[in-house]
Amino acid sequence: MANLQSRSHISPDSQTPITLHPHFNPKILAHTPPEPLREEITPPRDRAHFADPEKKALFSVATRVDLTESIGTVLEGVQISELSGTQLDELAALVTERGVVFFRGQDLDTQGQVRVFEHFGLYSPTLAPCILDRHPAQKDQKYVNIHGSREDHREILKYTPWPSGDFHADTSFEINPPSYSLLRMEEHPKVGGDTAWVSQYGLYDALSDAYKKFLDGLHAVHTSRLQYDTIIDLWGVGPNRPPIDTHHPAVRTHPVTGLKALNVNPGFVTGFAELKKVESDKTLDFLAYHIHSADDHAVRWKWEVGSVAMWDNRCTLHRVIPGTYEGKRRGIRTTVFGEKPYFDPASESRNERARRLRDELKGEGDATVAAQTGKVETPA
Repeated sequence: MANLQSRSHISPDSQTPITLHPHFNPKILAHTPPEPLREEITPPRDRAHFADPEKKALFSVATRVDLTESIGTVLEGVQISELSGTQLDELAALVTERGVVFFRGQDLDTQGQVRVFEHFGLYSPTLAPCILDRHPAQKDQKYVNIHGSREDHREILKYTPWPSGDFHADTSFEINPPSYSLLRMEEHPKVGGDTAWVSQYGLYDALSDAYKKFLDGLHAVHTSRLQYDTIIDLWGVGPNRPPIDTHHPAVRTHPVTGLKALNVNPGFVTGFAELKKVESDKTLDFLAYHIHSADDHAVRWKWEVGSVAMWDNRCTLHRVIPGTYEGKRRGIRTTVFGEKPYFDPASESRNERARRLRDELKGEGDATVAAQTGKVETPA
């Protein structure tokens, strides 16, 4: 962080920077993004819609191991590179349900990873035969390099407005935020550099009913401005597109599962459109606490070279765990476009669906017993 512009403004009294984030930074003011802002698109049906709900083809070649009740599954004994189109569709369905799915010892290279992930991508004759999403700072059209961090992100927040080490869903500020992301690790230290994911299905269910109703009616303000400024200042890379602010539902309905998921993250959300400033700040403070205390809805993955994680940005948050580890950490991430987030008031949460299905099953059981015994209950 020594190259941050704010580091050059030192107090003679405390010997620390006196400017938290100088918006007069000439690097920021002088940058002209080469690409325009994106327009909304309507992607085709998610590949998970075409999957067998029982995922018989996928589970015929892979062993499923769930890591927690709420989120995270490892598939053992399978190579992603060998999965058929049918099995990839079922993998997508599993990811929408479990949030993130892991693999170890994969033989994928970058070209193979791009080829596999294009199966999940946006097909549009007006854009290209197949397009993978592109991060604002990404130079290669098909993938982005992902590294770890040895920085103290609690300290960094004194000098940059973007909480780069906090939980986020990839580029959630886009009009069409990503659906699926896949990260494959090429270099990694033996210890450190783990990644944590949190289920936004679980985060929503963990709220009180009153707070759920409160959030159901709000729009979260997702912005790329903080990241935009920081990327120019810290990475020395000019973002591809101008900064953008979007209002997405604070609770979104997942287009595949039909479940409600919290749609707020500390990395890109700066407030709520319908609230006043102090109300908004306090709500953000609570939700940051809520996210970071959700151990019962979180999973932490220890990487190895050849490990792969595929996750759904529509129902999870993630962050790399900072550390002081030795050695390089480098992975390749591919991402695809999703739909514009929406909220269906008639949708249900994961817990609500589980209770409904239990009640329906119990009702069917009671009806079966009554039919077999000839017992008919009549109201008093």
